[in-house]
Amino acid sequence: MLVTQIPRIPVLAPLALGAVPTIFTILIHGLAVMATVSFFRRERRLGRAGVNFWSDLWIVTLAISFAAHLVDIALWAVLFVICGEFPALGTAYYHSAVNYTTLGYGDLIMTPSWRMLGPLEAADGMLMFGVSTAIIFALTLRLIQARFMDLKE
Repeated sequence: MLVTQIPRIPVLAPLALGAVPTIFTILIHGLAVMATVSFFRRERRLGRAGVNFWSDLWIVTLAISFAAHLVDIALWAVLFVICGEFPALGTAYYHSAVNYTTLGYGDLIMTPSWRMLGPLEAADGMLMFGVSTAIIFALTLRLIQARFMDLKE
């Protein structure tokens, strides 16, 4: 009979430490949403929203910007370096991107001490992509209503 040892995986310390980048990602996306809404309001006030395909495409392109997600991934990567999981930021950023996007290659595995950070980052990434999807949907709906008056309720 073959017996394999299952490593003990701490939960409390990684969850407590993982709350820090999670809170910051929420703040970053809150700022991104506020900036997107302000930009859309400005474009609408100037009469550029819902006018033609190219202006609407520009507005949606700015809303879809992945900049906030790239910053979120970097925050998690810095945490991984601070925890001593990866010596180089590039490797930590790659691992962070795999977690954040829930891709889950599994080619880089964290030590049992900090392994819980992976699922926490994945949950954070799913939530932040959900926020992005919601704002893109809301913005697209407003642009359609502005452009096609017969669809406005």
